[in-house]
Amino acid sequence: MKQCLVVDDSSVIRKVARRILEDLNFEITEAEDGQQALDECRKNMPDAILLDWNMPVMDGLEFLTSLRGEDGGENPIVVFCTTENDVAHIARAIRAGANEYIMKPFDREIVEAKFQEVGLI
Repeated sequence: MKQCLVVDDSSVIRKVARRILEDLNFEITEAEDGQQALDECRKNMPDAILLDWNMPVMDGLEFLTSLRGEDGGENPIVVFCTTENDVAHIARAIRAGANEYIMKPFDREIVEAKFQEVGLI
């Protein structure tokens, strides 16, 4: 079973994402901010990461930059999931190493389509 780390400071978003991804046969780990996510990745590198941008402690972009510098950090498929939807933010995310981008609010169809596009399902 593939593992997905859901990183968002909103427990509601994490819960919704967890339900969708578990239905798609992922094992889920959660983190409330980028630092927790980085710590989690150092323990067990996931196959995929659903990542929020705006979080306390360490935001999504900082996390992604740090992740890609970690041993094995080039491997996870990273899908940003955020309200930051202007072209400049999307371009920054892709340059930092994001594989795909989802706008909030999202639903199962959007998540499933994006995860199919990047070859996770």
